[in-house]
Amino acid sequence: MPATFLVVPEWQGSVSARAMSHADGALAIHGDLPSSATVLVDVPVEAGDALGTGVHRYSAVRWVRERTAEALGAAPGVPVAIGGDCGIALAPVAASAAAHPGGLAVLWLDAHPDLNTPETSPSGAFNGMVLRAITGEGAEGLALEGDERVPASRIVLGGVRAVDPGEQAFIDAERMTVLAVDAFGDPDAVVAAITATGATHVYVHVDLDVLDPAAIAGLSYPLPFGAQPDTLVALVRAVVGVVPLAGASIAGFAPSSPDAAIDDLPTILRLVGALTSGAA
Repeated sequence: MPATFLVVPEWQGSVSARAMSHADGALAIHGDLPSSATVLVDVPVEAGDALGTGVHRYSAVRWVRERTAEALGAAPGVPVAIGGDCGIALAPVAASAAAHPGGLAVLWLDAHPDLNTPETSPSGAFNGMVLRAITGEGAEGLALEGDERVPASRIVLGGVRAVDPGEQAFIDAERMTVLAVDAFGDPDAVVAAITATGATHVYVHVDLDVLDPAAIAGLSYPLPFGAQPDTLVALVRAVVGVVPLAGASIAGFAPSSPDAAIDDLPTILRLVGALTSGAA
């Protein structure tokens, strides 16, 4: 099935000083996507309130999740969400898991594992909790349930370079598969890690901070020793060439200015092309 793009300019899941630039980044990418296959999801201007959940701007994040789910329900094709912060992955992962009950693996390519809960998070940012919510743990209304959730045993982490104590405890307890950036040069090994979960389909999430900051400037959380664009593009293309793609997301683009966004867009659009090569 062809891809349907959902542009979700959510910024409320981040607490970075450049949080609002995530919305600018999503809209910059939007301009280069095919209009006939692209839906722009409405995101509130307001920051939102925690409402006692321990999640900063919880009300806005939950509202965006619900609006994105509605857009997915009306959009045919393989969903490719464009953010925005990593919270934009929640609804499309839920939809992909429900469409392939018991058969979805998630390949989470990110410098951070995003496995905190409101209780373990040092920042309260949902950006750092979304993958844990995908496993079914977290604040009510954000933690996935039933066939929408993906257990830790079917998640493969790639490129992680900064892990909080609570995240490491969860990784260790669940014996999660974690692949270093060096592993990206061997796509067959990454494909093997995904197929070893028993999954029939894969959801691929790319937080652009998995890339080395020397390769892309528009990052709100840059960390050294990341992947090179050529290697990441080749990896993504290899994965979706073997494991059927159920959905995907690209997040974490936070350009400092419109001119800076233009400089980074060729790399991002190559990743878009690699992902959608599995949605033909």
